[in-house]
Amino acid sequence: MTTTAQPEAPEASAPPAPPARRLSSRERWSRRGPLLPALIFTIVVTQLPFLLTIAISTLNWNVLRPGDKNFLGMGNFTSFAGLDNYVTVFTDSRLRDAVVNTIVLTTSVVVISMLLGLLLAVLLDRKFLGRGLARTLLIAPFLVMPVASALLWKHALYNPDYGLFNGVLNWLWQLFGAEEGPVIDYVSGTPMAAVVAALVWQWTPFMMLILLAGLQSQPTDILEAARLDRASGFQIFRFITLPHLRRYIELSVLLGTIYVLQTFDAIFTITQGGPGSATTNLPYEIYLTMFRKYEYGEAAAAGVVVVIGTIVVATFALRVISSLFEEEHR
Repeated sequence: MTTTAQPEAPEASAPPAPPARRLSSRERWSRRGPLLPALIFTIVVTQLPFLLTIAISTLNWNVLRPGDKNFLGMGNFTSFAGLDNYVTVFTDSRLRDAVVNTIVLTTSVVVISMLLGLLLAVLLDRKFLGRGLARTLLIAPFLVMPVASALLWKHALYNPDYGLFNGVLNWLWQLFGAEEGPVIDYVSGTPMAAVVAALVWQWTPFMMLILLAGLQSQPTDILEAARLDRASGFQIFRFITLPHLRRYIELSVLLGTIYVLQTFDAIFTITQGGPGSATTNLPYEIYLTMFRKYEYGEAAAAGVVVVIGTIVVATFALRVISSLFEEEHR
């Protein structure tokens, strides 16, 4: 008896997805309407003052010089400056020195903080007794107010008469038989290094937290496979851990650059921009132009330039953050 093959039943195909329904204008406004007050508040608080700063940057406005009332009715100015204040910002020797000091200060603090933060993050990634307490103590400098931190370094550590650094140095000097050790004025002798050290102490925990998060997100199976293949600790760090931390390092460097670029508290508290202009950075130079020279137009122009430069750096930082989140969700 022969049997005939039964025809196979056709596979059931998934029903086509219904087309997305277009929202009506009323529905769109009902969703976006609750955000409108926040948008208006943001524009009033951030954008209007910035536009006002741009307007002031086009004026020759010095309150010490009498003149006619300006179009805002807020003071005196001699004439409309146009772009002259911006030309002064890019050609004035004081501002050029402030730009150089800002680059030196920002680069030194960010690089040293990132390297120390990486070292501390690698140490805290290991399990040992008291790791939670050590992590809390290492984070503490980042929680101190910037002015309090600067006062601590200026008086408790740097003071040539009763500071801790000179006290320890004199104690070591006396251990070797000397009656009295040297008295070093760190703020006057090495002002830039003094400010950099204080800021590194403050920002190293910030770098450490970002890099520690990157270390703890490493896939453990890859690390175990590398150990089974008898890879050394340095090889694992060089070829596995460091490439994995690349985006975290970029994120910490870019965010650190944005924050350190705006440093004012440490400069004002520790050195007052001196000796001379040895530690005057752009924020402190803008302060001097505004509140010592009373050149409101020139200070506003310098502020606009600094804001634009910060926006450029922030744009790269946001791109790094977005790519970091995209990689985490893959």
